[in-house]
Parts: sequence; structure tokens; C-alpha cells
Amino acid sequence: MKLGEYLQHDAVGLAECVARGEISALELLDLALRQSAAAQPKTNAICRLMESEARSQLKKPLTGPFAGVPFLIKDCAQDYAGLPTTYASRSMQDAVAPEHAHVVRRYLEAGLVIFGKTNLPEFALKGVTDSKLFGRACNPWSFDHTPGGSSGGAAAAVASGVVPMAAGNDGGGSIRIPAACCGLFGLRPSRARISSGPAYGEYWYGASSEGVISRSVRDTAAALDVSAGGEPGDPFVVPKPAEPYAKLMRREPGRLRIGFTAASPIGTEVHPEAVAAVSEAAKLLGSLGHEVEEAAPEIDGASLAKAFLHVYFGQVPAMVAQARAAGARTSDFELLTRVLATLGGATSAATLTAQLLKWNEFARALARFHQRYDLLLTPTLAHPPIRHGQGDPTAAEQAVLNLLDRAGLLGLLTRAGLLDSTVDKIARDSMQYVPFTQLANLTGTPAMSVPLHWTADGLPLGVQFVARFGEEDRLLQLAAQLETVRPWFTRLPAWVTQG
Repeated sequence: MKLGEYLQHDAVGLAECVARGEISALELLDLALRQSAAAQPKTNAICRLMESEARSQLKKPLTGPFAGVPFLIKDCAQDYAGLPTTYASRSMQDAVAPEHAHVVRRYLEAGLVIFGKTNLPEFALKGVTDSKLFGRACNPWSFDHTPGGSSGGAAAAVASGVVPMAAGNDGGGSIRIPAACCGLFGLRPSRARISSGPAYGEYWYGASSEGVISRSVRDTAAALDVSAGGEPGDPFVVPKPAEPYAKLMRREPGRLRIGFTAASPIGTEVHPEAVAAVSEAAKLLGSLGHEVEEAAPEIDGASLAKAFLHVYFGQVPAMVAQARAAGARTSDFELLTRVLATLGGATSAATLTAQLLKWNEFARALARFHQRYDLLLTPTLAHPPIRHGQGDPTAAEQAVLNLLDRAGLLGLLTRAGLLDSTVDKIARDSMQYVPFTQLANLTGTPAMSVPLHWTADGLPLGVQFVARFGEEDRLLQLAAQLETVRPWFTRLPAWVTQG
């Protein structure tokens, strides 16, 4: 098999080739490594190459539905025994995992050959991938633009043909955002659909889900089949469907009731291309026989954004404290991480609890919407993939934050309530490009980004669908229908297909 043939197969297809004896797992790994070597200088998608681990894996018999397929995991929460899980932070470079994460073990048991870890922002805190430790990842469609985040390296690797699918996780859009930026399919499963253990019961208070970014819907369905399910000690277990997702996705979705909106829930500007993406999707859905009308859940978007920001306020100080206990210094953390840790440390338990309790309000409101509509359609992003640095604070703003933090004033001002407006501004500024994805995280519902739109500049811009809790099958069925009428699998950047 040559590279051109490799690019023509999804993960399911490659596994079938191995099963038929048309190619060996070793040959597939060599193809993936060759493409990675060509793509890495352009995209910086992979932050740790695990070639020796992969070759060791190949010395044993491979079994499972993905036997022999090259695969990448994210350097965040997806522990691989014996290697550090760095979270793209200098503070965690020596944090060697004692055992595999359950989801990683399941990927290995499915026969996937893990040969690397993918790039991300520090502690997965941003919708762009630009850590100081590993450097900036670039969008394969335009190297001047971000591939999104926090699973930006995973998306860049898939869109550059290194692997047909890669692992990610999604605590605020971190699968859907990079999928939308890179012209890929990204499904965030329901809360607790896939175990976060054993290191975590629920990651980010349950807002985060494990999943994959892929080029084909059937790959995502098959990956969900091998990764879904609870483990001993999990706080919640979601029952599996009666049939595999790989089978369920092949059924027609039926006539769906779909409400759509392109209005930003936080009142910020939505780019005309994002509006056009939703409008075109709505027309396409109507042509397929679905009932489509403009509608949105009755949710205070600003309140949801503030509640989501408090996820950081609760989690970041704990992560920083854990790293410090292991010997990390202040200089080992990036400015944003230090600022969020200080703001979080100055936030009272009562304030954090009040914000977490609001999640229930959002879930109830979305459930009322779903009594009328099967799905919610929105842009995945409010703006096409941004240029590197476009969403960063100005140098002056960074200097002020750095000064306040180092002087110990940031926490004092926060505790005194003098930074409330600043916190609101942080919430607004940080989400102006990605205000649509956090709803699914705080409500625990499944959501997907589908690559139906490309801008006039040739950049991908996906649209998002949100379903009721536990209805991944409905999302996959609609995605498969859309994939049939508007196929995207063969759409890759020219430099990838031309070699």
C-alpha cells in the first residue's frame, strides 16, 4: 500500500485490509510514521513520538475491531503507563503515569497501535493550541491559522493524513472546536458514556468527555463501541444501547424536528460565514425531509458563560497545587494558568457551589427545548479558524496581569469583589469565538460538529448539533445521512494529497 492508498481508507477500512492480509500492521505503522515526518514540521501536531512503544506492541498478537490501525492519544487525562502525562505544562513533565487510563486500555484492547501523543494548550484551557512547552500547532488548511483546541494536535494530525482518527477529550468544546477548524467530524459523547478513570471519577466536574476526531462517521461510531462503558469505581454508569453504534448509525434517522439559531448566546458578533454555514445546513436538512425552524433554548448565555468559567476557577488551582506538591515552580506555569489559579483561589466555596448549581437550570431548560425539538443546530464556531495570536490578550494586558499576580494583588482584588467586571470580561473575551459549545458540557448532553461548510478563503467551518442525553445514536444517524449527501472524507489539504 502506498501513501495515496493509505489516505483513501478510514480506520475501519484499514483494519479490514489488515484482516484480509493485504497489508501488515507494521507496514501501516511505517506509513503513518512517514506521513508524520512529512507533516510534523508544518503542523507540530505530535508532542511525543512513541515509536518504540508501538513497535513493542506489534510484537504481540493484535486483536479487536481496529487491529493494526495507527492511532494517537492526547497528552491530557489519557494516561499511558510509564510515560508522563504533561498536559502541555512544564510543571507536569515528570508526572509519569503508573497505569493506563481506562479509555487508553480499551483503545489498546481494540487493536489500535498507539505511536504518539498530540499537542494541546497548557492544561487544555484554551480553544487554540499554543503551549509554551510544545509550541504552536498549525492548521493543515492554512499554517497561519489555529487548528483549534484543546485537541488541536489531534485534529491537525487527522487533517494532515497522519492517522484517520485520533483521540481527544472535550470539556468545553475541545473535540468539536478543532474538528470544525480542520474539516473533520467530532462527537462529544454524553456525560459518563466513557470512563474517566482510574485517575478521575469525573474530569472537570463531569463537563469533560472522552472521544475521537475522525474523517468518517463510521470510525467514530466504531470507536465509541470500543471505548464506551463504565468501570468499577465510576460515579455513574450509562447503559449501553441494545445494539452497537456501528450498526445503529446505518439506520435512517427518520424525520427529525430541528431548531436552529446562529445568534451568539453571549451577544457577541457572529461572522457571516458562520451564519451562512447554519443557513446552508438548515436548507439541506429541509431538503432531506426534516422539520427545521429557527428556535433556541431559553437560557441566559452570559450566565452559562460565567458558570463555565468557574469550572476553571475550581479546577486550575487544584491542578497547580498538585504540580507544586510534586516540585513545580511558579515559572513552570504560563501566565493564563497562573492568573486562573489566583482567581480560582480567591473564589469562595459558596460562589463556586452557586455556579455549579446553575448547571441544573441549564439542563432543565435544554430538556424543555428537546421536548419540542430532537436536535439543536448552531455554528460550532462564531468565527472561521482564527490566525495565531488573534485571540490573545494584548501585551499591555498581559503585563498588567503579570504585575498584579506577581505582586499578590490579583487575589486580594478578587476577594474584595473589585474584579467582578474583569471576570465577566474574561468570560466574554475568552468565548467570543466559541460561545456555542459549552452548553453541551454543562448539561452533559452529546453534541457533534459536522464539516459541511468551507469559507470563501478555503477554511473549514463546521456546524454543531446537540441532542438529548444518551442519544448519540440519533446524532450518528444524522451525520451518516449528511455524509452521504455532502461527503467530506476525500477533502484534504492539497499538500497532503499531492505528497
